[in-house]
Amino acid sequence: MSGRIDTKTKILDAAEKLFAERGFSETSLRLITSKAEVNLASVNYHFGSKKELIRAVLARYLDQFMPAASDEIATLRQQKPNASLTEIFSALVGPLLALDRIRNGGTRTFLQLLGRGYIESQGHLRWFITSHYGEHLHQFVTAVQQSVPNIPKADIFWRLHFTLGTVVFTMGSADALMDIAAADFGERNNIETVIRKVIPYIASGVAV
Repeated sequence: MSGRIDTKTKILDAAEKLFAERGFSETSLRLITSKAEVNLASVNYHFGSKKELIRAVLARYLDQFMPAASDEIATLRQQKPNASLTEIFSALVGPLLALDRIRNGGTRTFLQLLGRGYIESQGHLRWFITSHYGEHLHQFVTAVQQSVPNIPKADIFWRLHFTLGTVVFTMGSADALMDIAAADFGERNNIETVIRKVIPYIASGVAV
């Protein structure tokens, strides 16, 4: 049994790294098996298909992030029924940073993987996320809608997707941005400070 678990984890680790770096479409199963040093049959045995492997890679993060984020937002709404967008987005910071406990750099990797899913039009991921984590998504979207009740739901849909794009781009170029800020402004940043810097921007973008 331990051998099976080790093989499955090796596949997930290799796939996660390659998916984040190269994208889902450009990463073949043979490339994954080569990096994981396993045979193709083991991927089929543990996951059945590339789509199932993609979902399993994201599930390692979503299974932790979604409930934790939902709990933070529920607590915020109990304490402040009229919470601002900045407060709502800030409630996600703790659960996001906690993903580093799964793997080193987990926060950034998760956001890159999520971005890949949208950029590459991985429609099955939308189905997977909404069907498995729909309740948590609903909690977040409802909080946003209640914070800006004057904005039509269709506009909120678009603005939240623009928000995701902003966050994904920022995380993808975080190292370069932190180097520039250090050289030009003497700032010393990490992933948490970068995330907190982007929150006022995206909150304003959704609210306008």
